[in-house]
Amino acid sequence: MVKILESVRVVELGTYITGPAAGMHLADLGADVIKVERPGTGDPFRAFKGGLYSPHYQTYNRNKRSIALDTRQPADLAVLHDLVATADVFIQNFRPGVADKLGAGEDDLRKHRPDLIYCAISGFGTSGPSRDRPTYDTVAQAASGYLRLLTPPTDPRVIGPAIADAVTGQYAAMGILAALLERAQTGKGRRLDISMLEAMCHFNLDSFTHYYSAGEVMGPLSRPVVSQSYTFECADGKWVAIHLSSPAKFWEGMLAATGMEQLSQDPRFAERMERIRHQDDLIAILTPVFRQRTRDAWCDLLEANEVPHSPAYDSDEALEDPQAQHLRIKTSVPSAELGTFTTVRAPYNFDGTPDTEVRPPPVLDEHGAEIRAELARRKAG
Repeated sequence: MVKILESVRVVELGTYITGPAAGMHLADLGADVIKVERPGTGDPFRAFKGGLYSPHYQTYNRNKRSIALDTRQPADLAVLHDLVATADVFIQNFRPGVADKLGAGEDDLRKHRPDLIYCAISGFGTSGPSRDRPTYDTVAQAASGYLRLLTPPTDPRVIGPAIADAVTGQYAAMGILAALLERAQTGKGRRLDISMLEAMCHFNLDSFTHYYSAGEVMGPLSRPVVSQSYTFECADGKWVAIHLSSPAKFWEGMLAATGMEQLSQDPRFAERMERIRHQDDLIAILTPVFRQRTRDAWCDLLEANEVPHSPAYDSDEALEDPQAQHLRIKTSVPSAELGTFTTVRAPYNFDGTPDTEVRPPPVLDEHGAEIRAELARRKAG
């Protein structure tokens, strides 16, 4: 399989999600990502649900190698520095100043690799009044204005996955790739600072654009109302999602699929702008209609009428869909820890070929001896 970054080595001193996610994206593209972890306990995400191989840890650490180093010990710090001397990229996601205390600050590492791409991920940036505040996913979502777009207007509570963590890791990987491209032309390294606040504000760009150009403060229903998006429960308790967007043919197709053509004569729904204004009324009318058939039956009718839709799958269904199976999105490999490690492959298809080769996340210090031997050979050679 194509490994675009197979000549790139990354040293990741990352914990939880943002740093490990950035490393995972590079590893998925073929980079040799070496995860440096604390001896005995490793990345705290390893034990998030007990043990040292939690699903949380597995999610962001496939395709990597692991070495355990205690950088407070001079011998282990020397190993880290020797390792950085062989690396192209270094990733850390500590609060500002912590990496320096661990002997992994930019100035320390650049002595060993002057052209290093040094990526520092933080919560609120490297300066300013919030610089030292502890930050996790929910905090960054809230500070960027994104949390309000997901939170139910009544009985508010945090819902959904760790979007801010994952998004920040992806932006970090993108910035690292840009810096590597520049270094190939100039021979010079870069320091990349990226905060969760900045990443999530950029991810929330649509909301800010609406505010600054139209004075609209978006809420959780702003986008689905305008895009005419719906989710309905079916007779079997399963859900179907529909996205009509703006073409009239999709609205007409849904009316034909549901047998509700008379709604086209209702002044509340005759025009798209009226449907936007009266979406709650339309939902109230269609909710009992969709409860009359199973999800599969509705999908057949919606497909026959070319309505953009999908079953609203849970995770135990999505990868069993015929299209997902055709694209080979799910991939499984043998794992000494789990027996079989099953995951979602990277979405890239270079030259028409998906990369389905995945290595299981490493156990703690799984490659420690191997990596130390590599460094010893390099010194001897």
